[in-house]
Amino acid sequence: MPTITRRHDPDRRARILRATLDVVAEHGVAGTTHRRIAAVADVPLGSMTYHFASLDDLLTEAFTLLADTVAARFTERLAAAGTRAEACEAVVDLVVDDSWATPRNLLLSYELYAYAARVPALRGVMQGWMGKSRAALEQHFAPGTARALDAMIEGLSIHRSVDLEPAGRAEVRAIVARLTGDALALP
Repeated sequence: MPTITRRHDPDRRARILRATLDVVAEHGVAGTTHRRIAAVADVPLGSMTYHFASLDDLLTEAFTLLADTVAARFTERLAAAGTRAEACEAVVDLVVDDSWATPRNLLLSYELYAYAARVPALRGVMQGWMGKSRAALEQHFAPGTARALDAMIEGLSIHRSVDLEPAGRAEVRAIVARLTGDALALP
C-alpha cells in the first residue's frame, strides 16, 4: 500500500485569506468563488471548506484582515504625531498619501461596504474598523471632531479614486483646518 504524503503547509490558511482579497480585488465579491480562491492560493479545492465553513465565513475573515491591516497603518500614522499640528498633517497624509489609499485598498473597501450592506455579520467588521479609526483620531481631537475627520478621510479618499481633479494636499489641509478649527493645520 502506498504511503500518502501530506503537504506540510502551516501558512495555508493565511494564504487563502490573502488570495481571497486578491480575487475580490480582481472579480468583486459577486465573482469570488472557492475555485478561484483555491487557484490563486495554490491549494487544493478541498482546503477551502476544511479551513472555512462557507464562502461568507471566508469573506468575513478576509475583510477583517483588510480592516485590521488598514486600521493598524492608520493608527500607526496618527500615533507618530507628537503635536496637534503633526496630527493634522497625519490626517492630510491619510487622504493624499498613496501608500495608504492604494487603488487596491480603495477597491476592496468599496466591496466591503457593499457586502456589509447586504450581510449583517460584516457590519461588525465595518463598525470595528470605524471604531479603531476614531480611537486613533481621538488621541489628538475631541470625539465629535474625530468623527467628522473620519468621515472626511473616507469621503475624500473615495473622491480621489474617481475625481479627474482630486483635492490636493493644500486643499485637504484647508479642509482639515476648517474641521478642527486649528489654524496650525495651514502652513
